[in-house]
Amino acid sequence: MSNFEFTCLSIPDLILVKPRVFRDERGFFLETYKKDDFEKAGIVEPFLQDNYSRSSRDVLRGLHYQKGPFAQGKLVRCVQGRIFDVAVDIRRGSPFYGQWAGAELTGDNQLCLYVPPGFAHGFVVLSDSAEVFYKCTCGYSPAHDRGIAWNDPDIGVEWPVISPVLSPRDAGHPQLRGADNDFVYQHAG
Repeated sequence: MSNFEFTCLSIPDLILVKPRVFRDERGFFLETYKKDDFEKAGIVEPFLQDNYSRSSRDVLRGLHYQKGPFAQGKLVRCVQGRIFDVAVDIRRGSPFYGQWAGAELTGDNQLCLYVPPGFAHGFVVLSDSAEVFYKCTCGYSPAHDRGIAWNDPDIGVEWPVISPVLSPRDAGHPQLRGADNDFVYQHAG
């Protein structure tokens, strides 16, 4: 029996993972990742790097991606607080190209989102602060690091904040149509 429930979002390659949480008077316990269970659900990428961030309310980080050959898949979890986590399909030729899907991840609901390579990723903090932990399938490569405007009107992400707090870098990302992007959709069938 798996300790995880895997649900595809409106873009099928984005997978919401719900772990089985064991709670009692002492607190809780859960598995955050188990290779065999994730592979059975189609998440077969090796995770090579872990990242951890802490951000304040209304901070928006993203939309980020890395070009090949350093493209990253991510398994994103909010361990404290609340975030709205978003992924945008940027694989040319994909039936979902330029579309986004999102989910609220919290320290209470213990959900995580699998974002495969070929997607731009970002999140905004909905609580006073949030701590986000994510596993990556490839290490960070500054030479391959890219981004897309968080407010690209062609994508139309419905962020639940009006005036997000952005880094200068995130405020200067181009729209998808002008982004440096080398991803091409590979149909699984």
